[in-house]
Amino acid sequence: MKHESLWTRIVRGRCYYAMLAPFAVMFTAFVLAPIAASAVMSFTDFNLVQTPDFVGLQNYIRMFFDDSVFLIAFKNTMLFALFTGPVSYVVCLFFAWLVNELRPGLRTIFTFLLYIPAMSSAVYTVWAFIFSGDQYGLVNSVLMNLGLAKEPIQWLSDPDLVIWVVIGVQLWMSLSTAFLSFLAGFQGIDRQQYEAAAIDGVSNRLQEFWLITIPNMGPQLLFGAVMQIGASFAAGEVGTALLTAAGSGTVATDYAATTLVTHMLEMGTTRNEMGYAFAIAVFLFLVMTLFNSVIRRVLKHFTA
Repeated sequence: MKHESLWTRIVRGRCYYAMLAPFAVMFTAFVLAPIAASAVMSFTDFNLVQTPDFVGLQNYIRMFFDDSVFLIAFKNTMLFALFTGPVSYVVCLFFAWLVNELRPGLRTIFTFLLYIPAMSSAVYTVWAFIFSGDQYGLVNSVLMNLGLAKEPIQWLSDPDLVIWVVIGVQLWMSLSTAFLSFLAGFQGIDRQQYEAAAIDGVSNRLQEFWLITIPNMGPQLLFGAVMQIGASFAAGEVGTALLTAAGSGTVATDYAATTLVTHMLEMGTTRNEMGYAFAIAVFLFLVMTLFNSVIRRVLKHFTA
């Protein structure tokens, strides 16, 4: 068979390329181009007013050796990724499995209830009341009434506590896209596979889950992992919104709840150090890409 040139194959499949063109243009304009522009601008000193000045690796050197807040933000981000990534992933999968076992009516109700945190904008006010630092806060009130605390605990201003409060709120709010993806995956599995497995000797639900469910949910598991990685590393909105709702400002004491995202936004929007903010963004992008690659390899091993 004669080998066709690339141009010949493109011409022959021009209808397919024409259908892909709108997405390709949008993806290039709003994803690839910003990433490339960020990478270039990370090597500059840019304040939104003057012309960008090329400074080489100076922003990256400053990041690791001359910015103590960056190191705090990086540590907090890794804590967020460790707890709100794998834990949230497993929790989403577990709740999706439970909800899938319910009758259709109850399944719809519980799906809505579990997805509410991702839709409501008032959740931060509720959590700010729950962890309020005075005696009227829900947690403090319960602890003091039970005699477990003699005075109100400053949940959102104590540097040793605020990061864990924010992580807890983030975990509660993470039951969103990944949960729906897993639920859709459970719904798409052919029930005849479970009947055939029972005939072949699969005798309990754990074996069914490991031998049938997991291998059939490869795309959903991968999609959920990508979404959870992105959400865990991009965490920042929760801490800022929670502190704002509590009247504690937008930055916790000693930057205890600051993440790479919030530090990047502070540098870019408050201090107008856009070149340095771009450098932080590029570093975060590389870290997320690395973790995404590792997770893809792990899931490929289990779902192949």
